[in-house]
Amino acid sequence: MNGGEAMYEFLLSADLMVPDPDATAALFAKALGVRDHPRWRQAFPNHSYVAWFLRVHPSLAVAPTRLEPQGHRHVENPSDPFFPAFLQSLIDFQGAARPIKTHATVLVTRRFGELVEHLMRRRLPFRIAPRSDEMPFDLLWVGVTPENPRYSPEVDGGLVIEVLPIEPLQMPADTFSVPPPAPRDMKPGDMVRIVSRGFLVRDLDATLNLLAKNLVWEPAGKVETLAAEGYRRARMKFALPYSASVELIEPVRWESETGYYLNMWGPGPYHIRIAVNGLDAKAGDLEGRGTRFSVVEAAGGRRVRVDPESLGGTLVELVEYAP
Repeated sequence: MNGGEAMYEFLLSADLMVPDPDATAALFAKALGVRDHPRWRQAFPNHSYVAWFLRVHPSLAVAPTRLEPQGHRHVENPSDPFFPAFLQSLIDFQGAARPIKTHATVLVTRRFGELVEHLMRRRLPFRIAPRSDEMPFDLLWVGVTPENPRYSPEVDGGLVIEVLPIEPLQMPADTFSVPPPAPRDMKPGDMVRIVSRGFLVRDLDATLNLLAKNLVWEPAGKVETLAAEGYRRARMKFALPYSASVELIEPVRWESETGYYLNMWGPGPYHIRIAVNGLDAKAGDLEGRGTRFSVVEAAGGRRVRVDPESLGGTLVELVEYAP
């Protein structure tokens, strides 16, 4: 397989697996100002999940990665009968008490068939969901098979990767324009896009090796060491420059924020970072909403960190938008 071009176009969403996605969506809209709309809620009668695809910017061309609170429920005749057991295995794998959990790191690709053939050649475990009237396209999960719906990290190192072909998403045409579209008519404090989703790992080199061999997914550059913050980091490659990056983070000091989090809650999803048009203006907006936050001076620059208790345990950081 040719891995020279990016295998994946963009990260579909910063996903949160939560008990009540409707309540979480409402909380994020109120406390943070993300955009919600009834059309962005997905819940079909014969599917066992409910998901919101919230936006931080109205244009998917400007901000292709969405914020996705997701939960599941019991249905009598599920279109995908394997899915409930799979989701329960993810809770067991990540830890029921972990404050931030994911149902999937959802990657979008134009090369879906190539990827499936690659997984089959390597005899790696994966599963393709049954098609339904509501979703007449293929969805793929790795580390799981139809005969064993419990997730195993042997393929993706614990990232819980789901892969989706790009065609069903019907993205706006200017998503792929060169140069990419820029936000227009921005007001002070406006959110622009999700720029990164952090994921804590115990062994960064081993995780990168699995992703390269099994999923043809490489970092966008060299592994960085942020000594002042106590971790090593790799940013994974996507074709779209405005996709949120997936940052794989390995703490190298236990007495650091990431070190404490890893050793308290285990590896898994960590921060969501959102670029805003003016940190001070957005901080003022948060004050007006009654949302607690702190200002952090870090190696990568100043950030506004929203108190996770204001967002149901989710760690959201705001950074200055850089055109």
